[in-house]
Amino acid sequence: MNPRFTFIAAPLLMLAYGLIRILDGLDGVYGPGLAWTAGHLAFMGGLVFFVVIFRDLYRRLGRAWPATISVILGLAGIACLFAQFGIDIVIGFMAADRDAMGTMFDQVQALPAVRLAVYDVGPFLFYVAQFALVVHLAVRGQVKAWMPVMMLAGLVLPVIDKDLIPVSAIVLVGVFWSMSRGTSPAAPRALART
Repeated sequence: MNPRFTFIAAPLLMLAYGLIRILDGLDGVYGPGLAWTAGHLAFMGGLVFFVVIFRDLYRRLGRAWPATISVILGLAGIACLFAQFGIDIVIGFMAADRDAMGTMFDQVQALPAVRLAVYDVGPFLFYVAQFALVVHLAVRGQVKAWMPVMMLAGLVLPVIDKDLIPVSAIVLVGVFWSMSRGTSPAAPRALART
């Protein structure tokens, strides 16, 4: 698979999810229905591409132990998010309306292990791993120093407000586009000329 395509497709699918989510909520209610399902499937598609991205970044980092830990955490986070979005889709199909969805979500989240792994802690591993890998690349001089800052901004925006998911995705498109091009900082190129 073309790495450039993968690096751009992942955040673009997150962008699609964010835009569909906003459209779904225009009536003041999120789900159930076609928009709910389509948005969740877009996000899950993005997660599949992130598996490939993590593998690529792991290789770029020479399979170093910090990269290994980050990738393991990232893959665990992807699994948790996949479970969360899978639950969302199933509940969306089963529920007649938003109130019924709420009842079903309460039942699922009443299970302590599910709430912890799938909602409260597990998904954040995905975001922490992305940031850690980009920091590692920056420390090694494989990406520009601004990338971890932009990555952090992109990851924090949805925490502030879920309606900022599209803005976050656009920021991440910029970061991942630069990484897909194999951008390296100016300093090593200058040293190479001396």
